[in-house]
Amino acid sequence: QVQLVESGGGLVQPGGSLRLSCAASGYFFSRTAMAWYRRAPGKQRELVADITSGGSTNYADSVKGRFTISRDNAKNTVYLQMNSLKPEDTAVYYCRAQAGVTLSRGYWGQGTQVTVSS
Repeated sequence: QVQLVESGGGLVQPGGSLRLSCAASGYFFSRTAMAWYRRAPGKQRELVADITSGGSTNYADSVKGRFTISRDNAKNTVYLQMNSLKPEDTAVYYCRAQAGVTLSRGYWGQGTQVTVSS
C-alpha cells in the first residue's frame, strides 16, 4: 500500500532553515507528481510547492525564493528545503502523492510540525 513518511520538522528561530523529507513506498514514485502542503493554526490547508515526475516545480507566492522542492527518485524521497523561515511559516507540513498516471487518487502523509519562533 501507499505510504508517505515525513520527517525533519521541528522548532527553528526566524531566519533559520529546515529540510523536510518524505519517504515514499508502495507505488511508482518516479512517475508520480509530488507536493508539499501546510496547514497553519486556524487556516485551511494550502499548497506550498509541487514537482512533476519530470522535475518541473511550482511554488506558492509566499514561499518563492525561500523554499525549494526536489526529489531523489533513486531514494523514493521528496524534499522541501526551507530557508529564511518566518513565524508565519509555522504549520503542519504534509507530503502528498498526486493523483495521475500512476495513482487513481492522491495520498497524504501524516504531517510534520514546523514551528518558527524566537
